[in-house]
Amino acid sequence: MPRSRLSVVPLCAVAAALSFSGCSSTPVDPTKDWSPNKIHSEAMDERNAGNYEKAIGLYEKLEGRAAGTPLAQQAQLEKAYTQYKSGEQAQALATIERFLRLHPASPALDYALYLKGLVTFNENLGLLGSLVQQDLSERDQKAAKESFEALREVATRFPDSRYAPDARARMTHIVNSLAQSEVHVARYYMSRGAYLAAINRAQTAITDYPKAPALEEALAILVSSYDALGMTQLRDDAKRVLQSSFPNSAYLGRTQSSGGKPWWKLW
Repeated sequence: MPRSRLSVVPLCAVAAALSFSGCSSTPVDPTKDWSPNKIHSEAMDERNAGNYEKAIGLYEKLEGRAAGTPLAQQAQLEKAYTQYKSGEQAQALATIERFLRLHPASPALDYALYLKGLVTFNENLGLLGSLVQQDLSERDQKAAKESFEALREVATRFPDSRYAPDARARMTHIVNSLAQSEVHVARYYMSRGAYLAAINRAQTAITDYPKAPALEEALAILVSSYDALGMTQLRDDAKRVLQSSFPNSAYLGRTQSSGGKPWWKLW
């Protein structure tokens, strides 16, 4: 019996020690006594230093501490921007959508919409088609169109916003790039002798993006493709539009470049 009692005591001591150890290992929140302004300042410092994960955590704390105030709204948007900077596009969009849903009358609505357009904006839009002879992926086109819609809302609803000029510039870039993407694909199809496919893509560029610079080449592709198919009436109609719209076009009066290669065959 004494031996069994002695064996129990150490087990209890170990259990107690483990219990106390568990309590003492509880992480301490260093921001517990910080003011909302201090949290905001620290979050900005972390973001500027490239410590995006820490900054996002601080913005989330600020949302809770300053709930119901303009600072909490600011924290949401700054968190979205930080997520965007860290490459977390989906999370940034989710944060922005939540903001738009909760604060439809916010004074920062123009920035929220601009940020949404910025997150989905692809500066390399159109490059893929020119380099590897294929169209932008459907995902890229969808994102580009979503970006355009958000930026258009900024430009139309908030024409005097500080973000409106850049929104308009990005809209122009998106339209021109999408049009150029269609033309790249049309040119690729033409180089393979797929003239009907080339005509379809050129017509898409002309119909959807009638003011884009790529319109000139799209019309030239129609002229050449209709000519290759022996569709002389449509060829002449397309050529008249090309002459009327671009009287000094380099495409007029030539279908061959020096060396005998077609003007559209760049590879």
